[in-house]
Amino acid sequence: MLQRTPVYGAYKAIGHYPDYWYWILRGRPVRSPHLLKQKVVREYAEKFGLKTLVETGTYYGEMVAAMRRRFEQIYSIEFVPALAERAQRKFAGDRHVRILCGDSRAVMPEVLALLNGTALFWLDAGYYGWIGKQGDQQRLSAELEMILSHPFPHIILLDDARGLTGRDGVPSVSDVKGYVEAKFPGRCVEVQYDIMRVTLRG
Repeated sequence: MLQRTPVYGAYKAIGHYPDYWYWILRGRPVRSPHLLKQKVVREYAEKFGLKTLVETGTYYGEMVAAMRRRFEQIYSIEFVPALAERAQRKFAGDRHVRILCGDSRAVMPEVLALLNGTALFWLDAGYYGWIGKQGDQQRLSAELEMILSHPFPHIILLDDARGLTGRDGVPSVSDVKGYVEAKFPGRCVEVQYDIMRVTLRG
């Protein structure tokens, strides 16, 4: 299968371009294309002067590949061992990229301990099992708590925010917004193009 070959990542990357234009032609529906996601990550890194990227849900390493020349340090956490091993091989020559394998709720403290400044966090709601199947519903709240309680004012982008449905025990966008803004009053939460953005208020 193509997915098991070393060229699959490049194949998917090429597909991002027609996907982006098709998204525009369809009137910019809720699901945003990967090129737009890359643009948002770059914009927030530039806006807040961030040099470190932390990602959950490496998958085929598309975001890491797109950002490896933009950030001085990248940490990406992947739960599936086969995908983590694939990414580790793919980025073996990039000394500033570190791929970690495991449950992100367990690995996140290790990553936070390595940070010596503010970072940009790219979290994937799909990674939490909220799109298409039931997952660990406490994972997101636990990770938000860890990240926002850390000494540095990290910026968080949560992809696939449409996965926050408010059904079957899954929190809604308003649930997450209310929780973050109540517990961390210096933060504000907004959603645009299916990406939840947790930034500094004011």
